[in-house]
Amino acid sequence: MPADLGSKPTKGRTPPVVRVLVLATFVVILNETIMINAIPRLMTSFHVTELAAQWVSTAFMLTMAAIIPTTGWFLQRVTTRQAYATAMGVFIAGTIISALAPTFAVLLIGRVIQAGGTAVMMPLLMTTLMTVVAESDRGRVMGNVTLAISVAPAMGPVISGLILQINLSVIDSWRLLFVVMLPIAGIVTWLGLRELKNVGEPQPSVLDLPSVALAALGFGGLVYGLSEFAGGDYLIASLIVAGGVALIAIFAVRQLFLQRDGSPLLDLRVLLVGTYTKSLVLMSIAFLAMMGSMILLPLYLQNLRGLSALETGLLVMPGGLAMGLLGPTVGKLFDRFGGRALVIPGSIGIAASLFGFTQISLTMPYWILLALHILLMVSLAAAFTPVFTLGLGALPMNLYSHGSSMLGTLQQVAAAFGTALVVTVMSAHTKSLIADGVGREIATLDGMKLAFLVSAVLALIVVAMAVLLPNRSANPHGGHGAMDDAIEVVLDDPARPTDSAEDDTPQLIKG
Repeated sequence: MPADLGSKPTKGRTPPVVRVLVLATFVVILNETIMINAIPRLMTSFHVTELAAQWVSTAFMLTMAAIIPTTGWFLQRVTTRQAYATAMGVFIAGTIISALAPTFAVLLIGRVIQAGGTAVMMPLLMTTLMTVVAESDRGRVMGNVTLAISVAPAMGPVISGLILQINLSVIDSWRLLFVVMLPIAGIVTWLGLRELKNVGEPQPSVLDLPSVALAALGFGGLVYGLSEFAGGDYLIASLIVAGGVALIAIFAVRQLFLQRDGSPLLDLRVLLVGTYTKSLVLMSIAFLAMMGSMILLPLYLQNLRGLSALETGLLVMPGGLAMGLLGPTVGKLFDRFGGRALVIPGSIGIAASLFGFTQISLTMPYWILLALHILLMVSLAAAFTPVFTLGLGALPMNLYSHGSSMLGTLQQVAAAFGTALVVTVMSAHTKSLIADGVGREIATLDGMKLAFLVSAVLALIVVAMAVLLPNRSANPHGGHGAMDDAIEVVLDDPARPTDSAEDDTPQLIKG
């Protein structure tokens, strides 16, 4: 996606291009969580272990982490229609392969291809939205985006639970998950190509292949290493994580060099914008805490309270729906009152709900669990929409695609880290208690409570970052003006004296 667009931002209505991309994003994100309940069916169908079957989710997450860093470059190089057609075409191809997969290995290949298409859609949506929507109207439109990206994962397990109840002799029930998805994706693709208009012109640039390899191995390795902590082999997992971090460091250094000639794969200048960086930290930790709760709560409900996967999905669905349905309202409130009135109470609600979950017991009424989950989801809705809008809105227009790519990448890392953290804490504490003679059920419950406590303590960082965020974006003209000039002068002109840059840049880019 280019920096200079010939079209004026719209105001007062959601542009058709954003509506189409929101619909497509809903479909591909729904697919991300739809396989959660299918693990037992895959184990039976392909005769694989539970650890192996979990790779239908792990492989998807790894691919997302490896590909998203490249989307900043990709979106600047192609038109909106080309990016959309590529993303949905790849997604449909992966869906077909997964539906027809004769072996588990082929199913994994299909999921990897699906993830490749999914990885492009979110950065494409966010970049287009920030480009064509007026700053004064972004909160409302971003609220509609929140509806799509929060309702979809909440509905995934419920829809899959319903579909998996269907027993057909001619087809495995898990294949129906892809069969049902296929016509939906096809219709959305057709509608998109019929309605979608190009936003601006592509900017040709050279693809730095070493950067692609470093990003894929670094971010992919980091996510894989974090996911391995769940298996209990902490030494191997730690070595893989260390290797991933080292490759990411080399990747970052290479991007700094490539920025001199204007061809980085992921432009790290976004981190010089204080509001964006604060938003990035807040979003990552909030997402980490959310993913931790999404792992722990189903384990608690199914393993300790005896609920089925479908019953668990139905219990947590109201929270996801509340989060999504409140998105447009939160967006309108943001446009009117700014971010702090929403983000600060939202961050406090996140911490409060997670501290509430530390009090779980074997007899806690389900209505309390439901209330705590709804509080968590509503609080996340109050935080996510303003933080997305504030963070990306503080960037110059030519950095929108890179900012959304970095945000998407760190969300995948945060998801993996959140999962690894809560599972490791829960497992280690449970094993310690069992070794001391505590019964398995009580030990598991205490392990979960400690894991929730760790998530709640991390949520206090979210509160601190919320207080530091400004009420409005420091870049109200969509990337045109003083901030653009400051960033371009400081970063693109190596001859500029350092002390001169310090005179006028901090207040311009820190908001």
